Amino acid sequence: MKDASKILQFARPDTVIEFSPGTEKEAGLNKLINKLNFINFQEESILVNFRHTKYPRTVTLEAAPLPCLNNKLECRWVSVDSINAATNGCAFESIFVVSGHRMITATPELISISDEGAVFLLPEKCIEVNYRKSRRHPCHGVSGELFQNGARFQGTLIDFSAVSFRVRVEGDGGRAFNWINSEAPVQVVFTGDGTTLYSSECRITSQTLGHRDRIYLLEPLQARMQRFKAKEIRSCRHELLPLPNAVFKHPFSHKIIDLKVLDISGSGFSVCEDVEASVLLPGMIVPELELRIGNSFSTRCVAQVVYREDASSKENAPVVKCGLCFLDMDIRDHVSLLSLLYLAKNRHSYVSTQVDLDELWQFFFDTGFIYPEKYHFVQLNKAHLKETYRRLYTENPGIARHFIYQEHGNILGHLAMLRFYQGTWLVHHHAANKSESNQAGMIVLDHLCNSINDTYNLRSAHMDYLICYYKPENRFPNRIFGGFLKEAGDKRSCSTDTFVYFHYQRTFSDDWNFSGPWGLTRTTREDLLELEAFYEQYSGGLMLHALDLEPGMSECEELSHDYREAGFSLQRHLYTLKRDGAIKAVFMINISDVGLNLSDLTNCIKVFVLDQEQFPRDILLIALSIITHKYQQNDIPVMVYPESYAEATNLPYERKYILWAFNAQTQTSNFIKYLGDLHPRGKYKRAPKSAAQGT
Repeated sequence: MKDASKILQFARPDTVIEFSPGTEKEAGLNKLINKLNFINFQEESILVNFRHTKYPRTVTLEAAPLPCLNNKLECRWVSVDSINAATNGCAFESIFVVSGHRMITATPELISISDEGAVFLLPEKCIEVNYRKSRRHPCHGVSGELFQNGARFQGTLIDFSAVSFRVRVEGDGGRAFNWINSEAPVQVVFTGDGTTLYSSECRITSQTLGHRDRIYLLEPLQARMQRFKAKEIRSCRHELLPLPNAVFKHPFSHKIIDLKVLDISGSGFSVCEDVEASVLLPGMIVPELELRIGNSFSTRCVAQVVYREDASSKENAPVVKCGLCFLDMDIRDHVSLLSLLYLAKNRHSYVSTQVDLDELWQFFFDTGFIYPEKYHFVQLNKAHLKETYRRLYTENPGIARHFIYQEHGNILGHLAMLRFYQGTWLVHHHAANKSESNQAGMIVLDHLCNSINDTYNLRSAHMDYLICYYKPENRFPNRIFGGFLKEAGDKRSCSTDTFVYFHYQRTFSDDWNFSGPWGLTRTTREDLLELEAFYEQYSGGLMLHALDLEPGMSECEELSHDYREAGFSLQRHLYTLKRDGAIKAVFMINISDVGLNLSDLTNCIKVFVLDQEQFPRDILLIALSIITHKYQQNDIPVMVYPESYAEATNLPYERKYILWAFNAQTQTSNFIKYLGDLHPRGKYKRAPKSAAQGT
């Protein structure tokens, strides 16, 4: 039908529907009445068309049909203040009854019309068209800005489809509209409730004329955008059964949208839309989206549409496939999602699920992870230690996650990590069961890496760096972490620094006064700048960034609050020891729950010695006697950097620890590839005989 091939301009200026013709056939009165009653049942509307008697102009009004028993149809206007003003100079022409991808067009007799509605006498025959519809959805409360070559224009979003949108731009009554070059791209930004919802470069396809305002019809130039730096190793996508649903309030139209998820990973998902009813624009941000799997699982997130592509040939239907990435999600919800996905991939792999704690403790002892010397240190706080691990492993706190490989109820591999600095996670508790046929230690390490790959772009994850401590004589981490250090070859990507470690027995001497020019004060930004200069000259690398020792990063209030919310404690204090105003050492005191890390590296004092020649060992011990009064226990772990200071002053120590720091934002894909080279074709090589790895 030729008349259906048009753009219908509604009397309401915020509503437009584009029709493209298809096959048509004759339909009878009964079918028309049934369609009208269905539309009434759905509380939807029909389209009433008026054609101007003098000019080639059509006005279309929305009308809600009342229940229809025979050939008499009564309607009520949806939103018209004055029928005379809306249809001035026009004569009634036809009605369109739209349902799905079919439209019935009829030419009834107009009996009466008023500002409230109209009454028609329906014809015996009408035409049913199988058409393709691209509906422009009306928008509410969305502000728009157009930028071009330094010119900036304010406006509002009127309506949109998946491929274009209309923006009303306010003028200043002058010639400012001449500043917009309709042949050049414009940058468009949409906002709602103070939140950016969309930004893209667009072309102007048409515009109205006027001095006070103009309406621009805009089309985005790209059907794909890139929110984050491209990953060399993409997150593994899973097709779940049952298929999840993505449910959200559209940020432009405010209508509830419910779409089936085709596949999903820890970093995003894809959905399928009918091409004519598509509402997803590449670049559009969805501030609140809910993923639902039946009635058993749901999680909320902030998502962004990153691509829209034709999928008609693959699906044998007029559909498009749209991909969305996660911008943010509650970290506990994200861990739950990863747990579901990893379990779908490997039924023996568990991420932060509840654990049989008796089985876990037995695993730690059986693998030698808790060796006699370590147990001698932790056994003094057994009750507190058990309670700490109960909360860590049963309550899924946002500050911690663990990975377990388990078969037939037996734990074979375990690895955990803890967010201990603002943007840094500490990897620890890596252990595996000695088994001829099991490489569980490498499997949980692989899960860790894939988890990082799925997570580091999320704002709530705070995952900029990874660190771990290991003893130089431990062959497994030396091979894995030390091997990647050589592979990376760049200290800004991965670095190591060596500490000496000993336990300081807290003293209660009152003789705390330094003699002469020594002073112990709170660390200032200038002190951290000098520490930074020393570290860059002595070693260079990621340590200060990872340990929140950059200038201006001396506080950890946000992270301390997260610990309190999870039922744990975390404090950090920084002190600087000076002689005659010259910095000799910086002390970082970490106070947390005893046993949070079984070597208590999360509840220790770190000493960074800047002047190795003019800092006697006795002064160090006096400073420790003052500082350790912040601790409750008498036996306090101390780590001193650099190791050369301990050697030069004959400072007694128990062991050395290497601090391995890793840039998760830039090196995760490289680390995954490196691990893949260690176990080609997915076959993990056997770990060395040492079953307990790391700290």
